[in-house]
Formats: sequence, structure tokens, C-alpha cells
Amino acid sequence: MSELIEMKNGQLQVPDNPQIPYLQGDGIGPEIWQATQPVLDAAVKRAYQGRRKIDWLPLLAGERAHELVDEWLPQQTIMELKRHLVAIKGPMTTPVGTGHRSINVALRQTLDLYACWRPIRYFAGVPSPVRHPERVCIDLFRENTEDIYAGIEASADSKAAQSLKKWLQETDQLQRVRFPDTAAFGIKPISKEGSQRLI
Repeated sequence: MSELIEMKNGQLQVPDNPQIPYLQGDGIGPEIWQATQPVLDAAVKRAYQGRRKIDWLPLLAGERAHELVDEWLPQQTIMELKRHLVAIKGPMTTPVGTGHRSINVALRQTLDLYACWRPIRYFAGVPSPVRHPERVCIDLFRENTEDIYAGIEASADSKAAQSLKKWLQETDQLQRVRFPDTAAFGIKPISKEGSQRLI
């Protein structure tokens, strides 16, 4: 019988049969998941000699969720993700210019997934354009909820843009906007606390 992963004293407590949700994703997401799940299951089986096993819980998000329940990111999915603490997510459709809000950004903000960590390592035998790939060992971190991800935006002809232009003029900063009459605006909040917790 599967159990939930819990947080105790700042540490994840993982039972022998954890239930872990997954969001298959859009586009090639289902194909990626079909290849990923057997690899993860085999790794757990080998690492724990069969004493542990993941119970995978499919959740709706993205195009499939929109087709079935007319929502891109259902509230039920958010509730389950909060309850389970750990999940895996495939690639999600991101609108360009118009359409629904980015599911990736919505997940980051709703669940406060503030740290994007991208470890870069070389694996022996893999072709590389780098002269000494065995020396590559880089960890990239990006704050995932502030800056442009806050999504505070005003289109060029909006009331909000007019208010921002007025404020910029009052604070002698409008001259820094190259084409103020046709400019749209995006506010990029960056806090001390948000920076410190990532760093």
C-alpha cells in the first residue's frame, strides 16, 4: 500500500512505497514519460533490491486537462501536488503572446517553486565539442518566481501603462523609455528575501 512523502524537521521522509504524482505534459511529454517511467522504476528496483516501489499517480494539466475539464491547471491537481510534496512534470504548452497563462509559471508561483537548479556534468563516452569535457562541472541556479516570472505586465494602450508612464514622468524617468507612446511595460520585482533564499 502506498503512502505519502512527508516533511519532518525540515527533511523529507520517504516511505518504502511512496505515491508520487506525475504530469505527463504536452507535445512529446507522453512519449518522454513512457520512456522515463520504466527507467525510474528499474533504478528504484535495483537500488533497493525490490524493497521499495513508486506508486505513480497521474494528474491532469495542460492540453489534456483543457480537453477533459476545460481548465489548463485544475484546482484538484494543485491540491494533490501540495498534498504529495514531490512530483515529476513533463513539458507543458506555453502560450506565445496570447492564450492561457503559462502552466509552468503558474505552478512555480502557486507552489513557491523558487529555485531552478540545472546541474551540468560530463558523462564519459558522450561526444562533446568541449576540449576537456571531463572538467565540466557547473551548477546553474535561477530564481523562478520573481523578476519577469511575476507576470506584472501592461499592454501599450492599457490604463495601467498610462498610469506607469505618468509615474515615470513624475519621477523624471520617462526619458529612459525609448518609445514611450507605444511602449508596453513589465515590472520585474526582485526582493532581498527572494534573492537570499536562492543564494
